Amino acid sequence: MKDHWKGALAATLLMGATAGLPVQAQESACGTDRTIDIAEMTWPSAAALAHIHAIVLEQGFGCNVEIVTGDTVPTSASMINRGKPAIAPEMWTGTIQDAWEEGLENGSVEEVGLAFPDGAIEGWWVPRYTADANPGLKRVEDLPEYAELFADPEDSSQGRFYSCPPGWGCEINNAALFEAYELEDSFNLFSPGSGGNLDASIVRAFTREEPIVFYYWGPTAIMGKYDMVQLEMPPHDPEIWHCNTDPDCQPKGKSAFPTPPVIIAAASWVGDEAPIVVEYLGKVTLTSQDVSSLLSWGDENQADAATTAENFLRTQEDVWTQWVPEDVAERVRASLG
Repeated sequence: MKDHWKGALAATLLMGATAGLPVQAQESACGTDRTIDIAEMTWPSAAALAHIHAIVLEQGFGCNVEIVTGDTVPTSASMINRGKPAIAPEMWTGTIQDAWEEGLENGSVEEVGLAFPDGAIEGWWVPRYTADANPGLKRVEDLPEYAELFADPEDSSQGRFYSCPPGWGCEINNAALFEAYELEDSFNLFSPGSGGNLDASIVRAFTREEPIVFYYWGPTAIMGKYDMVQLEMPPHDPEIWHCNTDPDCQPKGKSAFPTPPVIIAAASWVGDEAPIVVEYLGKVTLTSQDVSSLLSWGDENQADAATTAENFLRTQEDVWTQWVPEDVAERVRASLG
């Protein structure tokens, strides 16, 4: 009986001591001691979301978290085949439909939430001032007539279309549409090299009120800040789009971009080992306006993704505290000082 009392006392003391430890030391709070790697994609919204979730999961739930570099195609392939990264906070599945559906069917990945419940948009755009000055430019088919307006600085005999950086799913789609519209004779398909370079090119053109034609998506700070007009394409055709996303399929066709849900993706092992993490991600809701606001702050303050995420958590408590229990929220607040 005495030994039992001593054991109970030791357990009580241990529980009290553990309660005072940093949350990272309480493995049970997260559910797994495996590292949860989160993909930081190379565009601003996805990068900021990665850091928001990293802070909440590490500081609030006590998970071992690592931020890793990602992009749509390589991240989805690695998640499906290797279970790494564990989480992709902003996965655009429209460009990887076949592979992603196969991953869902074989149980290697799962969709645990919506990144933007109110939807997203992709397309080809020109500035409003360019559209107003050239009323005949309304459709993608009209571009060859305006190649000189968008002259390539490195090849004035061709126009320049600003496409996606390497590794983005839209790189494949833009190349297919470029072929379908037979733009090779009048335009160069220009790769900006990175998302930052694409943004810089767009901002420079708008600041100088120069013509530019480019691919872009929303919600983003740039789309919220600058007035732009989407060039018309035929309605989205799933069969055509399926061929356009397959480099080996011919012929390429004319079709608007799809508007599939932009999801929060996770490797299936996360739900098995850390269901509390999946439960948290399933409660995350950010409207396009929420995302545009946090990105606008980052843009105006020249802040990186981590700083932008911290500012969101400090200033938008009414949003993110709805996703977590109060004790988790308190630990996140404490970590932010």
